[in-house]
Amino acid sequence: MNIVERVLAQFDAGIENLTQTRDALAVSVAMASETLVNTLLNNGKILCCGNGAGAGIVQHFAACMLNRYERERPALPVIALSADTTTITAIACDFGYSEIFSKQIRALGHAGDTLLVISASGQTGNIVQAVQAAHDREMNVIALTGGDGGDITRLLLDDDVELRVPSETLAAIQEMHLFAIHLLCDLIDNQLFGMAD
Repeated sequence: MNIVERVLAQFDAGIENLTQTRDALAVSVAMASETLVNTLLNNGKILCCGNGAGAGIVQHFAACMLNRYERERPALPVIALSADTTTITAIACDFGYSEIFSKQIRALGHAGDTLLVISASGQTGNIVQAVQAAHDREMNVIALTGGDGGDITRLLLDDDVELRVPSETLAAIQEMHLFAIHLLCDLIDNQLFGMAD
């Protein structure tokens, strides 16, 4: 296989991943958008967190909500808990890395808010603790996972929504997480501010 053939094979794999994820998650993405819209309409806020690529994706989501996605509209209250390195490193130093998000959620989260988490494996300790803290604060949870969903799947309650990418490949899961975030941004804008052309 030459380099061009490898590129084409990667595109084909990506298209297959997108198709499988579409079939598995269309209804769940719609449900997740409704949860987020209801949170915002009821004067709640969205807290979000992830590690590594997941941190980058939730920070991108927060930027799209606070600034704009594809059209001008009022700013929406979304906080990426992974963005404040001073807070994260202070909590990690004093209490351990597993509490970097849960401690923030206990301080900032309220009943009626929603927590959006990203964990490709569903096993990440600080994300598991974040979900538990959100439930303690009577918050809904939207979890973007992959594979078998791990511990996070088992923690979710009836009103929570899981977007579990049907793949075991990390890069494929991360690609679909970003795609799902863009879908959520589009659906939130259209539900709150009217359908765009």
